[in-house]
Amino acid sequence: MAGANPVPGQRKWSNNLMFLAAAIGSAVGISNVWKFTYVAGENGGGAFVLVYILAIFFVALPALIAEFLIGRRGGASVVKTMDNLRQRDGISRTWRYYGQMAAIGAFIALSFYSVIAGWTIDYFFRSITVGFSGITAARTEAVLDELMFSPGRMILSQLIFLGLTAITVAAGIRNGLEKVLRWLTPALFILLIVLLVYAVLAGDFRAAAKFLFVPDFSKLNAEVVLLAVGQAFFSLGIGLGVLLTIGAYMDQNTSILRASLIVAGADAGVALLAGLAIFPIVFAHGLSPAEGPGLIFMTLPIAFGGMPGGAILAPLFFSLMAIAALTSAITILEAIVSTIEDYSTMSRRKIVLLVTFMLWVAGLGTVFSFGKLQDFHPLGIIPAFESRNIFESLDYIVSNWMMPAGGMLIALLAGWGLGRPATSEELRLPRSTVYRVWLILVRYVVPAAIGLIFISNLR
Repeated sequence: MAGANPVPGQRKWSNNLMFLAAAIGSAVGISNVWKFTYVAGENGGGAFVLVYILAIFFVALPALIAEFLIGRRGGASVVKTMDNLRQRDGISRTWRYYGQMAAIGAFIALSFYSVIAGWTIDYFFRSITVGFSGITAARTEAVLDELMFSPGRMILSQLIFLGLTAITVAAGIRNGLEKVLRWLTPALFILLIVLLVYAVLAGDFRAAAKFLFVPDFSKLNAEVVLLAVGQAFFSLGIGLGVLLTIGAYMDQNTSILRASLIVAGADAGVALLAGLAIFPIVFAHGLSPAEGPGLIFMTLPIAFGGMPGGAILAPLFFSLMAIAALTSAITILEAIVSTIEDYSTMSRRKIVLLVTFMLWVAGLGTVFSFGKLQDFHPLGIIPAFESRNIFESLDYIVSNWMMPAGGMLIALLAGWGLGRPATSEELRLPRSTVYRVWLILVRYVVPAAIGLIFISNLR
């Protein structure tokens, strides 16, 4: 497009470590700590975890390789990459619609993600001011309800979170993302290890390890399998063009296969370490691991309030949650901004300011979904949305429709659209067994798995 910013060549990671810091930071988010633990807790632990690990390597990893491959070959934002691949490899112009859908999906996801991430900031400040000493189950529920019905508090924490994200992205790749992620990504792992050490010393670590790693196959059914596969696939954030954008900034000498193994391994590792850090505390205090979404915000505060050192552990834990959310949000916003930057003459700072304002406004719907608008069903005339408020509708659209569709399209583009010469050249694995295995997985196994998840989600 004439007049667009000539910036794609300037958006490059300075080295492979920075690429990995960004990719791991993007993949590791609230889903790895919050959702993994409560979904594993609700679905029997070990059997769920076994399927989850298998799914990471046989479903999520091939799709991750595909997304990095497409990103590096296109070398730009998710929409511009589709345009570049049309010129370079002759893919259909209609793939551009995938790029547009991915960018819109990333925007919707960040609009409500920033509100939920704001809760971790609110709880962090509560943990260092009021604390959780002696708190009861009834009181933890009341504390969460107070937050839900305090839109001012949620908007403030949302603004803080969006502000930190925006400042980082506005500064660019070298001065923004790299300078922040070079500290935040390692900090996330350090905090997690500190919490794990405490759990080993003060919690019921044996019970937690048994719960997570000794499968009870009587708990395994088709629904649990699909939940585990879905958690493995979507916790990486595949399908919304974020990892594609990160891959577009990758050096040509970086091994996509090796990088993907590291990122997928880190993603699964954080989820398992989070389980090993959280469940010992849960078991040591006689609490249930099957508490659902309230495990983090209602169950753990009870444990923090009754344990030695809880006044120190609680702030550490909620800072871990906030950092995990921030590293993901930074890369999501980068994917949105880069898309506009490729087709606009506006400066990056103006684009970030505009997008952040729009995210804040869009996020207000989520804020009020937990209070005054909790019974407002904007799409109620559609059966699937008749009981879903604004937040629940947006979450359902992104998680159940846009991400599965995006993941499916990524697999189809890499497996069938680009062709063997392009993909083998990018992976540097011509005629190798590894390449053939990847091709089979990305052509058949990944689409089949996503299709089953999509059908299951329609129920």
